[in-house]
Amino acid sequence: MALELTDANFTEQVLNSDKPVLVDFWAEWCGPCRMVGPIVEELASDYEGKAVVGKVNVDENQGVAAQFGIRNIPTLLVFKNGEIVDKQVGVAPKNVLAGKIDAQL
Repeated sequence: MALELTDANFTEQVLNSDKPVLVDFWAEWCGPCRMVGPIVEELASDYEGKAVVGKVNVDENQGVAAQFGIRNIPTLLVFKNGEIVDKQVGVAPKNVLAGKIDAQL
């Protein structure tokens, strides 16, 4: 299951992670986010132990969303060593998102 990321735990779980991290910025009211959600959950299972997969609810965690300039959702960011190394704005198929993680392993 994807980690629930918040303003409080983002630095520890994402920026300080020793593994690549895929972060899904989403909101309850966002239709496209509901399309990406199940894919993100599948990736969390597929990459367990190899990469971290988490979700940030932008309505509840506006600090992190503002920090990374999230203006459109869903936005998926890939982090490695605390830096953004890839980005996907909008819905993408599972193989595209998996490829972004694979590139960082």
